[in-house]
Amino acid sequence: MSRAKRIVFLDWATMAPQGSTLSPKHFAPLAEHVDIFPLTAPGETVSHIGDADVVICNKVLITKEVLEACPNVKYIGILATGYNNVDLEAASAHGIPVCNAGTYSTDAVAQLVFSYILDHYERMSLYAMETRLGKWESAQTFSYFPYPTAELRGKTLGIIGLGAIGKRVAEIGNVFGMHIIAATRTQPAHCPYELMTAEEVFARADVVTLHCPLTEQTRHLVCKETLARMKETAVLINTSRGGTVCEPDLAEALNHDMIAAAYVDVLDKEPMSPETPLKTAKNCHITPHIGWTPAETRKRLLDITEDNLRGWLNGNPQHVVNAL
Repeated sequence: MSRAKRIVFLDWATMAPQGSTLSPKHFAPLAEHVDIFPLTAPGETVSHIGDADVVICNKVLITKEVLEACPNVKYIGILATGYNNVDLEAASAHGIPVCNAGTYSTDAVAQLVFSYILDHYERMSLYAMETRLGKWESAQTFSYFPYPTAELRGKTLGIIGLGAIGKRVAEIGNVFGMHIIAATRTQPAHCPYELMTAEEVFARADVVTLHCPLTEQTRHLVCKETLARMKETAVLINTSRGGTVCEPDLAEALNHDMIAAAYVDVLDKEPMSPETPLKTAKNCHITPHIGWTPAETRKRLLDITEDNLRGWLNGNPQHVVNAL
């Protein structure tokens, strides 16, 4: 197997916070030299890449200008499923394969989606807080339940995007007895779920969960028009990309009780801006992009990234997301 001359990790801190046992040491045999930068600011990208022929990053922007300034780059590995931080057209023009990590986070993200769904219908966070405040201690009956809960069975789960994560969410929802409806760019053969347009999913679902990539077609998919179609009792979940939601429109819908709640793990700007309207929106539950962070998930991500690089070095690149 051939080796790379120099591998550069541009934002290792996004993969492994300080104290983590996760390490890129397995990449050492794949190159003559490996450089690891915890983070790379926009103005540092070109200098950090330098003469590297292999670039591995998570969220650092790899633009046309960066690639033109770094002519030695031959391969780009993405420590993620999404790859909208890379100018794919420019990479293709330079003959550079861009390889992502595919389905590494399927189970973790599906798990988070149902953590949200169960939190909403069981009111777990709310009841735990009320109990800590002494409300159960002062209850007149053995069971304190002023806030209504509900079963998942019979609820309609609407999935936008029926890729690996969307399918896993559907499988779990089916086990809970939920009715699954979905909108997807492709029409899978022998799909066991009811397929329809995104507009119909928004109108019919009790829970709408987004699992689509961020493209020009999906940017601000959730907006005034689609939110107006939703039931007042419906819940919106976004674990895909922040840009799929128009945040001011969602905040307005929540504050005016147009929908019941929203759970979001991704925002248009990350880290979260203090100015995001969702920060103070009614019944908006925000988590700090944790869907992909279980230790097993990040280990799998690194393993896939390593396998992708080995494949390219052996002349058989895997998970290539751009046209070559």
